Amino acid sequence: MSASDAGLRDRLVDAGVALVAAEGAQALTLREIARRAGVSHGAPRRYFPTHLELLSAIARHGFTDLGAQARATLERTEEGPRGQVAALARTYLRFALDNPGMYELMFRHDVLESGHLGLRDTSLPLFGLLVEQVGRARPDVDARRVTGALWANLHGLAQLWRWGSLQLATGEDDFGPLLEACVAAHLGPDGGR
Repeated sequence: MSASDAGLRDRLVDAGVALVAAEGAQALTLREIARRAGVSHGAPRRYFPTHLELLSAIARHGFTDLGAQARATLERTEEGPRGQVAALARTYLRFALDNPGMYELMFRHDVLESGHLGLRDTSLPLFGLLVEQVGRARPDVDARRVTGALWANLHGLAQLWRWGSLQLATGEDDFGPLLEACVAAHLGPDGGR
């Protein structure tokens, strides 16, 4: 691929990233991405033979961003494994709330299952970071299973908070206490030790 081809490919992905941030995942049509990238509506097909391949490239950008945030969180968190799990959970939740369109796209089943651009190679290492910390905090449990339950809980917390359902049901105006309860539910109040 020539430098100009790579540049246009990147421009299409960047246009998609900006579009999903501004208008949500439902706005990600080939025509609108092409328009925002300043190319003909047929140009994306030259670099992304299917719409799903372009969506996967955009989602990969989200996973890369979340991965960088997760690694930065681990580097700056000096607390033990339980504190690192809590910090990673907060980073995940903050990403989901700050980037709702990207978050929705990243976890769309069709995008993840498509196999395009190695999304599993980008998403599963993030899960692995959390598994490692849960395993350190709770060496007495199946860390993968507990992490799966924690992740499902975080995903639900993100969705319900974004919809306003949890604020209505709990009277909370900050997700912090709910996040703490979520971590405690999976690690135990003292980290399982």
